[in-house]
Amino acid sequence: MASLLCRGIQAPLLNYAASTLFRRNRTTFYCAVHASKTGTAKQETQQPSPIKFSPHRRNKALYDILKDFEVIIGIETHVQLSTLTKAFCGCPYNYGSQPNTTICPVCVGLPGALPVLNAKVIESAVKIGLALNCKLSLKSKFDRKQYFYPDLPKGYQISQFDIPIAQGGYLDLDIPLEFGGGHKRFGITRVHMEEDAGKLLHSGNGSYSQEITFSISASPPTPTPTPHQQKGICLFSDINLQVDLNRAGVPLLEIVSEPDMRTGIEAAEYVAELQRLVRYLGVGNGNMQEGSLRCDVNISVRPIGQLQFGTKVEIKNLNSFSSVNRAIDYEVSRQVQLISEGQGAEIVQETRLWEEGSQKTITMRKKEGLSDYRYFPEPDLPEVNITEDYIDRLRGSLPELPEMKRRRYEEMGLSMQDVLFLANDVNVAGFFDATVANGAEVKLAANWIMGDIAAYMKNEKLSITDIKLTPDQLAELIASIQGGTISGKIGKEILSALMAKGGTVKAMIEEKDLVQITDPSEIEMMVEKILLDNPTQLEQYRGGKTKLQGYFAGQVMKASKGKANPGLLNKILLEKLNAKS
Repeated sequence: MASLLCRGIQAPLLNYAASTLFRRNRTTFYCAVHASKTGTAKQETQQPSPIKFSPHRRNKALYDILKDFEVIIGIETHVQLSTLTKAFCGCPYNYGSQPNTTICPVCVGLPGALPVLNAKVIESAVKIGLALNCKLSLKSKFDRKQYFYPDLPKGYQISQFDIPIAQGGYLDLDIPLEFGGGHKRFGITRVHMEEDAGKLLHSGNGSYSQEITFSISASPPTPTPTPHQQKGICLFSDINLQVDLNRAGVPLLEIVSEPDMRTGIEAAEYVAELQRLVRYLGVGNGNMQEGSLRCDVNISVRPIGQLQFGTKVEIKNLNSFSSVNRAIDYEVSRQVQLISEGQGAEIVQETRLWEEGSQKTITMRKKEGLSDYRYFPEPDLPEVNITEDYIDRLRGSLPELPEMKRRRYEEMGLSMQDVLFLANDVNVAGFFDATVANGAEVKLAANWIMGDIAAYMKNEKLSITDIKLTPDQLAELIASIQGGTISGKIGKEILSALMAKGGTVKAMIEEKDLVQITDPSEIEMMVEKILLDNPTQLEQYRGGKTKLQGYFAGQVMKASKGKANPGLLNKILLEKLNAKS
């Protein structure tokens, strides 16, 4: 165990004004660390150089090197719950608030401050447990997980150890077609409730940065080793450390998977499915960029046919689905290379950080064991007791979940590509369902949402809840095109206006006189005029350049302002073009 001796710590009186900071300025840290326990990025330079792939050869090279190895992947996912107040006090939490403005004696661990459990945390945990097909514990309890870190003011985290709220479940998902497709089921070991820690902020000039990772970098004060240094004690100075405790006490659910994943793609899709599940249930927003959904990936490799697991390495600092995939690819290649070179002993149980810039993992610290945390029951909180009636009531309140929705969409005749797109976002799925409920044909509704509407949202950086178009108006637009009232081209123009400004299809058609021209005589007159105005092109067409039909059709559509019925136009145009002069 590392011991920490501090002197020169500035400790201003605690207040709850917006400017409150927890500072350690120009602090001298004497850190006695056993050589086997050190965990800095500097150690990385002492290891064999990692395998390198050029971007266009990465997938093939990874495939070649893995032929004789099996990858074992498990994931611990922390889901931040969107409760109005924190887990054990009445403080709210709003992402981006000024540092230390939403805290109280419970948050900062002041003596005598007692926690009171937020009932909404239990409700969210039960909903997640049910959605993950878990067995729920009618009696569970909280425990103290003890470790030292500057962002943990109490010196322990309130969590659950041996009796979690839920365990023994599974999660079903569909792999996208571009990654091979297929249906997968991954086991869920457990779901437990806990509280979040604060956030460490550090900079050299005293200003705040949004960095989460805590790092210390300084040179020894003298070139000559002191007696302390000779004993393995390192000396750091001139450090400015700031702690924002707004996030301390925010409720989390930790979801631990079985080691069932075998590729980075499967792992990334598993995390994406958990994000969908959380959003469908409404228990959290799942925004990885805000830290509302964080995952730690555990990876080991073993020769194919070997039953014993390899040495497990944990990877942190993964803030996107793509980084999960890329970090796993890198770490797998690193471990396989070491084993292939006879240096498998270099793989140790440790926590590593994913560096987005360098696209590699680096050592953070050696992995703690359960005994290091010294778990024991939380004495300030009673047991959590729930009843079968309570569980049944929550089960009845669950919405249609992503897996159920995908299967229903398949039964409606949609392709897997359509199914995965529509079910990916709960709001898009709701918009689609409402459009179909208003009478739109299933495939046409899917095509409009996945095509023009999705393109508009992407260009304008909007969600489907931000656009002015409503499901009933999309259904009316589709019906107007199918009924021949307007053409598809006019329909696209109306759709753009509806998404930007709102309104109704009927009013827009009448206001701009967009009703489709379906009178054959009127279209015939326009065709004859276009042919009369373009004698050269007409002669070329009749001389064999039949592709000029598109030119004439375009001229007629231009003259009609896009209102000529396309089918009727092409029929009349062909008759006139092929008529004997």
